[in-house]
Amino acid sequence: MCGICGAVSFSPPPVAADTLRAMCAAQRHRGPDDEGVWTAPLGAPGESRGWVGLGHRRLAVIDPAPRSRQPLGNEDGSLRLVCNGEIYNHRELRRELESRGHRFRSGSDCEVILHLYEEEGPAAASRLHGMFAFGLWDGKRRRLWLCRDRLGIKPLVYAGDGTRLLFASEIPALLASGLVPRALDRRALALYLAFNYIPAPATAFLGIRKLEPAGSLILEEGGRIATKRWWRLAPEPEAAPDNVDLRLRLRRALEEAVSGCLLADVPVGAFLSGGLDSGIVVGLMSRLAGRPVPTFTIAYPEDPAWDESGAARRLARFFGCAHHEIPLRRRDLLEAALAVLEGSEEPFADSSAIPTWIVSRAAARHVKVVLSGDGGDELFAGYRSYLAACWRSRYRRIPAGLRGGLIRPLLARLPDGRGTRVGEMLRRAKKFVRAAEEDELAGLLALKEVIPASLRRRLVPSGPEPEDPALAWVRGLWERHPADPVNRMLATDLYDSLPGDMLAKVDRMSMAHALEVRVPLLDHRVVELAFAIPGPAKMRRGVPKSLLRETFRDLLPPGHARRPKAGFEVPLGRLLRDGLAPLVAQTLDLRRVREQGLLDPAAVGEILALHRRGKTDSDWMVWNLLVLQSWMERHGRG
Repeated sequence: MCGICGAVSFSPPPVAADTLRAMCAAQRHRGPDDEGVWTAPLGAPGESRGWVGLGHRRLAVIDPAPRSRQPLGNEDGSLRLVCNGEIYNHRELRRELESRGHRFRSGSDCEVILHLYEEEGPAAASRLHGMFAFGLWDGKRRRLWLCRDRLGIKPLVYAGDGTRLLFASEIPALLASGLVPRALDRRALALYLAFNYIPAPATAFLGIRKLEPAGSLILEEGGRIATKRWWRLAPEPEAAPDNVDLRLRLRRALEEAVSGCLLADVPVGAFLSGGLDSGIVVGLMSRLAGRPVPTFTIAYPEDPAWDESGAARRLARFFGCAHHEIPLRRRDLLEAALAVLEGSEEPFADSSAIPTWIVSRAAARHVKVVLSGDGGDELFAGYRSYLAACWRSRYRRIPAGLRGGLIRPLLARLPDGRGTRVGEMLRRAKKFVRAAEEDELAGLLALKEVIPASLRRRLVPSGPEPEDPALAWVRGLWERHPADPVNRMLATDLYDSLPGDMLAKVDRMSMAHALEVRVPLLDHRVVELAFAIPGPAKMRRGVPKSLLRETFRDLLPPGHARRPKAGFEVPLGRLLRDGLAPLVAQTLDLRRVREQGLLDPAAVGEILALHRRGKTDSDWMVWNLLVLQSWMERHGRG
């Protein structure tokens, strides 16, 4: 795991090596162990045909020796590579390539990419198992190849103006070059208000793009850029799979994925939330590792309603783990919340970033690598919103007069919120009813959105648009993977919110502390198998993740497979009304909002009034605006 950067210019002036070092310095937290910079002119000595450079900040995990310092080169030096990530099948690929006569200079897992490219060109990506984002310079062809793993586990951003192209792991590295303009992308910010994150390929800046998951970008001499997606889900699931065979295949695939993720020359631990997915990962790790697995979880001694540490403790005891429990008091949450706000590279308002930042800091004191259970919900239908696809048609059989005359008015009168169990049930019921009353696409958006369209249009007025940008975005996602309703919903999250929200959160919060997080559930073989299973088979009798529960019931402590979903969540409402209240009042002061100029003060005031009344859930909306306004004041003034 590392931070990478690079620049190619096909015409003068050259981009100086000092610029690359500045880009590396902006990503030092991603790789505190070493730095490497390589530069070269394009053309013969004395010619002015451009310049290329690559930079790398290293977190040494496999072969920590100096010989694996990046940028790496092939035998004749015509290829150069910087890579962030891990190639789990590098040993098998290395043996194959050595049998063909390739000579390796290091023990780095990433070196296989160079020699595989020599054999297969950009088609080499399909041979790689793992998580990765890399830039490869082909000196003979004067070609830059940027590539990102299938699921978007590792980030890659780039900026080009027709004469040069720069890339990096993080946006601040591009800005540190001094060569990328800071003009804001208002449409991207409108999508942020809907989803809490900015979906790829957009960023908060007009001139910076994210390379999409499974994205391949080739820059040819002359500045021509070609992008494509090099991996896709198969369009149709298997028909009526045998349940016993299916569970055997799923178990074998996940065991192989966990085994691959354990390859490292440094200690490996795990995040353990107390839920099903992390419990399965830790259970398989314990069987494969042959030693106590270091595990890390959080506890809320001052907020017992949010505390899942007891379940994590029972799992750790059952598997014989070396367990670490991090108690989070309100002052700890406040400290972390301020750090998360300060460190945002673009607006990002998933509040679970706060406990993820804390547990990553704690884990990094003991290990360099952890495994997590991320991805299980998006593959096996773990979120309750997926049940909406099953229940929607049943709800709409209720006469419209009864729905409009009784159900909706009754729900509207009842207070809801995430702070109590009853309030949370009512919040979900309201969201389901709102979504079920809409057509299919508008209903899907209603399940996903944080701030409703009517408020978003007022928050960032953009003039007449033929369609709500968020609805247009959801429409594109929905059309990408025709399947049964459940798998279609899962695919929209796999393509969008998983890389844009969940994986981005884990990468940013863990790499802030130089901690590598691996996600075995997102091994592409597990993903492909999961989407070969019809959606209803994943939710038998209306139970989320029923297939996963049945498959690994014997691995877990008695009764654990029946536990509801758990994760590293945060009591956001209490935090906003307590420790963060002065910052909310200061940052979202309506005069300050008006002076800043992006958000409409009247619409902000309406959301704050909802929050003060406390009759309906508005915590995420307030956090969304606080993150955006804080980010604008720090980064958005150019």
